[in-house]
Amino acid sequence: MIVRARVNGEWRSAEVWAGASLLHLLRDHLGLPGSKNACEQGECGSCSVWLDGELVCACLVLAAQAHAREVRTVEALAAGDRLHPVQEAFVEAGAVQCGFCTPGFVVAAVDLLQRDPAPDDATIREALSGNLCRCTGYAKILDAVRLAAQRMAGRPR
Repeated sequence: MIVRARVNGEWRSAEVWAGASLLHLLRDHLGLPGSKNACEQGECGSCSVWLDGELVCACLVLAAQAHAREVRTVEALAAGDRLHPVQEAFVEAGAVQCGFCTPGFVVAAVDLLQRDPAPDDATIREALSGNLCRCTGYAKILDAVRLAAQRMAGRPR
């Protein structure tokens, strides 16, 4: 079947098997490897993307469900060589270990900060609760979200 979706602001199409996931469409057909394939069960958040502005696990969404809809991936966050403030904060805070979970955490953090520009720690933890990191604790990830929130609000560090 042919799936045509607006991906990161550009209409794209690909022929996929009817049972293919949105993650498969993005990675294998559209050349967007940022969303990672880890659990294929919606448990880890590594494949998080926006579908019509809603945060979803791309491994749980059929590619066909994205037909004629808006998909935004982690690749859409940077502006050329300039990283999104959340991406910059992850690098600066040392929240990137192996990097496998990082795109999902970044997408979840951006989603949170779009909805709540000054979240408290409980809100940050709740927003990131659908994402798992297998390398480390979450302290530096939480630090990165706090740092990004401060910078995006124009507050000094």
